[in-house]
Amino acid sequence: MDIKTLLVTFATIFLAEIGDKTQLAVLAFSLKNSSRLSVFIGASCALILSSLIAIVAGSALSRFIPLEYLRVSCAFLFIAIGVWMLIS
Repeated sequence: MDIKTLLVTFATIFLAEIGDKTQLAVLAFSLKNSSRLSVFIGASCALILSSLIAIVAGSALSRFIPLEYLRVSCAFLFIAIGVWMLIS
């Protein structure tokens, strides 16, 4: 295991999730439900599964598409989503 990759990934995802709609949804669920442990486990499992899907998809794509093309495509997609969110 690469500890540097682990820490950078953790810090990046943690900072990106602060104030994100996912965190706000979890907050809303915890306000409405008395079983906060269930909310925590449900939210954690959902984030783990979505991360697993992204890792599997990234691994599969990297076999067929060069890494540089993937990076540029992801950057453009990220920018396009940001612009779309600003417009709508």
